[in-house]
Amino acid sequence: MKTRITEMFGIEHPIIQGGMHYVGFAEMAAAVSNAGGLGIITGLTLGTPEKLANEIARCKDMTDKPFGVNLTFLPTVNAPDYPGLVKAIIDGGVKAVETAGNNPAQVLPFFKDAGVKVIHKCTSVRHSLKAQSIGCDAVSVDGFECGGHPGEDDIPNMILLPRAADELDIPFVASGGMADARSLVASLAMGAEGMNMGTRFIATQEAPVHENVKKAIVAASELDTRLVMRPLRNTERVMTNDAVERLLEKERKLGADLKFEDIIEEVAGVYPRIMTEGDMDAGAWSCGMVAGLINDIPTCKELIDGIMAEAESLIRQRLTGFLDS
Repeated sequence: MKTRITEMFGIEHPIIQGGMHYVGFAEMAAAVSNAGGLGIITGLTLGTPEKLANEIARCKDMTDKPFGVNLTFLPTVNAPDYPGLVKAIIDGGVKAVETAGNNPAQVLPFFKDAGVKVIHKCTSVRHSLKAQSIGCDAVSVDGFECGGHPGEDDIPNMILLPRAADELDIPFVASGGMADARSLVASLAMGAEGMNMGTRFIATQEAPVHENVKKAIVAASELDTRLVMRPLRNTERVMTNDAVERLLEKERKLGADLKFEDIIEEVAGVYPRIMTEGDMDAGAWSCGMVAGLINDIPTCKELIDGIMAEAESLIRQRLTGFLDS
């Protein structure tokens, strides 16, 4: 299947693995890229330019296919060494970057000069148009269904994707709620040129996370995520657990008086305990509603091959069949 996204990133299938904290290591990115998609290393999980450079080198040892790096720009007092991380990406020969968070305009000239294609993650049409105007090559349009940060507009992809198609000239992929061939075909029908999957890729054999995390996703239904930090206007969709329910109770009690310090125990520094050690009640971790569509733990190749085969069947048989009847 050829789309503007497969052509832009030099990949076989229009499927991108989203940047995920303590998931997007070399093993994950290489497995997705070897299966024909675009694997992504999560830059801020590595933290330093030296560690990111080493992870890029490790990934190159595992695949000769294109892969990318996620670079999320966060408002923080102690900012990471962003110039150093950008240099590590460019020096490592990476040709695809997924940016997220704050406006990436400050780094775009460096990536442009190095021939790096930039896809920026956006939760609204207005942000997508801004990304287009500053020179991003593509956008990942992230609907309200997504795990992680869905923004504050609460627009689901059935509305957001067609709106993006109406407004954008650059190609975009659908993100949030993506799990299977139905997701891909529906996204293409609404104007996207592919899809970005996060939660679905955690529940794969190659994902470098504790088995408890994978089992939790398989066991979950579409009702098992919660929205936290809404009063702080930093909404995050997470898998429910004891810590999350405790966090929500604090939000209810404190109301408008809630401060980040009140919930720091449930949200700060919990990812290593969850993803690496498998402590599923350690705190809040990003997970999409799409968990309700995930019932197995395949290899990345089995997952992607299955999606593409079924997508072709849906397009050639089911949809065409409606016209013939």
